[in-house]
Amino acid sequence: MPEDPYYLIRRSHLPEVIRKTVEVTELLQRHPDWSVSEAVQQVGISRSSYYKYKDVVRPFYSAVQGHIVTLALTLRHTPGVLSEVLNTLAGRHVNILTINQSLPLQGAATVIVSVETRQMSGDLDSALDDLRRVGGVENVVVVGQSA
Repeated sequence: MPEDPYYLIRRSHLPEVIRKTVEVTELLQRHPDWSVSEAVQQVGISRSSYYKYKDVVRPFYSAVQGHIVTLALTLRHTPGVLSEVLNTLAGRHVNILTINQSLPLQGAATVIVSVETRQMSGDLDSALDDLRRVGGVENVVVVGQSA
C-alpha cells in the first residue's frame, strides 16, 4: 500500500472544518481580490484551520489533471454555442479527443466531449466554471474520467 494513500469519501461524511476549508479555497478562486482573512470570515472558520488543511483537501474533479475527462453539456440550440464551448476549452490548452452531439429537442442538444487535460492551464474546476459562463450552456457535468 502507498505510504500516503488517498480515499474517496462523500462530502456529507467529512468533518465540518474540512468542508469549510474547501469552501474557502473555492471562494478564493472565485474572488482573487479577497484575502484569506475575508474568505475564512465569510465561511466561519479560523485562519489556522484553513492553513492546516488547505494543501491536503480538494474537490475530486480538481485531482484529475493529466487524465481523460468526459463531459456532458446541455446546449441551447443557438448558432455559435458549440463553437464557443470548443474555443473555451482550447483557450485552456485542453486537447479535444471526441465530440458527440444529439439532435436538438425542445431547443436544447446534449453534447458529450472527451478531453485530455495533461496540458491544461488551471484546474478542471475552473475550466468547468468557464464553460458554465458561456452563453447558451445550460448544464455541464463530468460523467467520467480515466488515467
